[in-house]
Amino acid sequence: MKKIGFIFLMMATVWIIAGMDLYAQDWPQWRGANRDGISKEIGLNLDWTAKKPALMWTFKQAGAGYSSPSIVGTTLYGQGNENGKDFVFALDTQTGNQKWKQILGDGNTEQTANDRGAGPRGSVTVDGDKLYLIRSGGQINCLSAADGKMIWQKSFLSDFGGKMMSDWGFSESPLVDGNLVVCTPGGSGGTLVALDKNTGATIWRTTAWTDEAGYSSAIVAEAGGIRQYIQQSGKGVAGISSKDGKLLWKIENPAYRTAVIPTAIFQDNMIYVTNGYRGGCMGIQLTKQGDGVKAETVYTNPVITNQHGGVVLANGHIYGYSENPSASWVCQNFKTGKVVWEQKGQEVGVGKGSVFCVGDRLLLMEERSGTITVISASPDGWKVFGKLEIPERSKIQTQDHMVWTHLVVANGKLYLKDHDLLFCFNLK
Repeated sequence: MKKIGFIFLMMATVWIIAGMDLYAQDWPQWRGANRDGISKEIGLNLDWTAKKPALMWTFKQAGAGYSSPSIVGTTLYGQGNENGKDFVFALDTQTGNQKWKQILGDGNTEQTANDRGAGPRGSVTVDGDKLYLIRSGGQINCLSAADGKMIWQKSFLSDFGGKMMSDWGFSESPLVDGNLVVCTPGGSGGTLVALDKNTGATIWRTTAWTDEAGYSSAIVAEAGGIRQYIQQSGKGVAGISSKDGKLLWKIENPAYRTAVIPTAIFQDNMIYVTNGYRGGCMGIQLTKQGDGVKAETVYTNPVITNQHGGVVLANGHIYGYSENPSASWVCQNFKTGKVVWEQKGQEVGVGKGSVFCVGDRLLLMEERSGTITVISASPDGWKVFGKLEIPERSKIQTQDHMVWTHLVVANGKLYLKDHDLLFCFNLK
């Protein structure tokens, strides 16, 4: 009997630990550990019709810019710009108190990035005891996670002759994969570059792919038996061998223009990409072909034309906001590209914005107001579970005055940022 009791005790302990792992989830980089914009946390308060999340703390020195936070354990990492200087900072997620702050140098002063502000756009990538980030002027920095001190720095412009498709500042969040840091300076020397994460030395560059850089961030995928990096550029999307930077495949889209921003989605050997400015969306199937990979377009349509709010894939369906002509929140079949449902933003009072997935719920953040609306992540239709208003708007003025920083849910907390104002809500 004692042996049986011991077995039950061990099983209960395993179940409790497993439950804790599911409940608490770090958010170490742009769009989370898998770069898919999905949190797998459970037991959170996601029905705000009954109980709205309580505001835990407000941090008011996050600086200008659109960088969304990264969270590991009880530390939040972010970057901003103040008085023309870029900086990186770390906060205690329990209290909102600042742990440290490091000035990195002058921000992007080229017409203050066309009046969208000189602040950073990308997120910090946390990898063990190091941080990696890209500033809007094209500097890629490796820093100590303990205090933010510089370990190495490279410039997309002076070191790589980088070139963007337009002039709103580099917006990429660097991808760390094994010993590599993958980033996108763009230009005639090669669109994508892999650097040694410890030294910043160049490992390879895509000399066969020389498109100008867009504003998107790369993802890593295994397709056709080959590990590859998938990235959007100013002209289309491509797959690059992680081993040597070889161009495996690329598909150009003549509708791409102005700014290519959303991060690609990958599942079951299929790629999904979308873009604003009437760029539409594409579904691309990847298959093994000899020693390489074959890419075939499954569909190209305007069902989701997404500028920069991003899309998520949940249970075989893509969710996100589509611009003109639909101006709707859309549920789209991932495999076929067909519309499942669409809801006009004007009709439901939820305008254009970003999307975040937690379990079977979507958090839609409207860019004009910063209001978050919870809906069901279901192909059955639009169902609302309450709203949360942003407590205060930033006084930092840009041409658009939008809330463009994507929200984050990590370790039972919701983070909402409007330039220098960073809010933390309790979702327990």
